[in-house]
Amino acid sequence: MDLRRRLCAEWLGTAFLLATVVGSGIMAERLCGGNIGLALLANAIATGGGLIALILTFGGMSGAHFNPAVSLAALLRRELSGYEAGLYMLVQVLGAFCGVAAAHGMFGEPLFFASHHIRTGPSQWWSEFIATFGLLAVIFGCSRSRPEAVPYAVASYIVSAYWFTASTSFANPAVTLARAATDTFAGIRPSDVPSFIAAQLVGAGAATVLFGWLLRDRAPLALDLMANAGEDRTARPLQD
Repeated sequence: MDLRRRLCAEWLGTAFLLATVVGSGIMAERLCGGNIGLALLANAIATGGGLIALILTFGGMSGAHFNPAVSLAALLRRELSGYEAGLYMLVQVLGAFCGVAAAHGMFGEPLFFASHHIRTGPSQWWSEFIATFGLLAVIFGCSRSRPEAVPYAVASYIVSAYWFTASTSFANPAVTLARAATDTFAGIRPSDVPSFIAAQLVGAGAATVLFGWLLRDRAPLALDLMANAGEDRTARPLQD
């Protein structure tokens, strides 16, 4: 696809991802009667299900990154140019805020309102490093062995990381920025956002370097393999 259509797909997919994360969080909080564990379980399952559907829907259009950390990895691996990666990241952030606004509209909340949900401290930052490192590890590893399984592997990892990380696994700078604009179950206090994003970017960079060495090649991300498979069975990198 041409760049404009890829960017539109990234914007729309990221918007639906945030609508899923925030909307399911609001619904879970309202229905679970104060049971935070049950609300988190519902939020995690809805997010995982949404991710599978969205990656399958948009993977053949844009690669279904929906995440500046993934697009950064594609840039470092020379699968996106600097210009393409910058635009991907921009539309992902814009889409994330659109998704938050859409979720708020569905549940009768203000369009945007700053979160008061405190998420800070070394354990939270370390959790975000681990969460993002693991997400990129899943994508890199599956791109070598079973690229068709990536939507299910990514969703499974995110659902599990909701539970095994102290931060509930944001693992996405665009998601983190947008979740600062919702004072609901999924929110994060704006002042806590920079540390989360720094940890995520370091985790993404570390995974890219390590798996570049482990795999000893520059094969495209599995999501980009899916995007190219329909028109070229060799699944060449985007810049080719």
